[in-house]
Amino acid sequence: MKIFLYHTPELTPVQNVADCAIAIDVLRATTTIVKALSVGAEAVQVFSDLDKLMQESAAWAPEKRLRAGERGGGKVAGYDLGNSPLDCTSERMHDRRLFMSTTNGTRALEIVQASPSVLAAALINRRAVVDYVLSQRPETVWIVGAGWEGSFALEDTVCAGAIAHSLLAGLNCTLEELAGNDELAAAVALYEQWKDNLLGLFHLASHGKRLLRLDCHDDLKYCAQTDVLDVLPIQREIGVLVRNR
Repeated sequence: MKIFLYHTPELTPVQNVADCAIAIDVLRATTTIVKALSVGAEAVQVFSDLDKLMQESAAWAPEKRLRAGERGGGKVAGYDLGNSPLDCTSERMHDRRLFMSTTNGTRALEIVQASPSVLAAALINRRAVVDYVLSQRPETVWIVGAGWEGSFALEDTVCAGAIAHSLLAGLNCTLEELAGNDELAAAVALYEQWKDNLLGLFHLASHGKRLLRLDCHDDLKYCAQTDVLDVLPIQREIGVLVRNR
């Protein structure tokens, strides 16, 4: 198995050759997707374009849908939700489809949506992602970070490192054998340095600071947890993620 890490959708090769693709937006889209499915959402359908989201979701009965729109860290006017995992409660989500568009995370999912297997990963479901990869043993894995508007993001990189760190143990292999590029090796080193203070890393990260200015302290605390939900969002059809059973 070889794992390649691409820090942003813009840095991801256009010609997708991954057997398994893992999209990461720890702050906060993939964390929110995991949480929504954990409390009973029927599916999460992702869009990079807000207008397309509105068009697609209009076909659903209001009681069967929720619209989540986030730009620049804040909720888009006229949408039910922004991009906080803490807004995902069972009362709100149960048996509804979440139609979702965010600044960065949904773009990461779209860039790899042609892969045979597409997963959404965050720190909160790291173990579920690792267990799936170990069970399937794909030859080539791409991890794509959402970043922030085309720039590198510490939080997505440390999550990629956390996944690779566990895969190293599960596969009983060396980093040299696993890493397909330098970015993956650097991500493992970042995780090893910060694994006992992930919240501290988030406070250092530029997007973490942006969210703190928006008073999203509790979101950062939630997103910094590791292995708290045994939920794996997997693409069932293009752009539609469901809970893997």
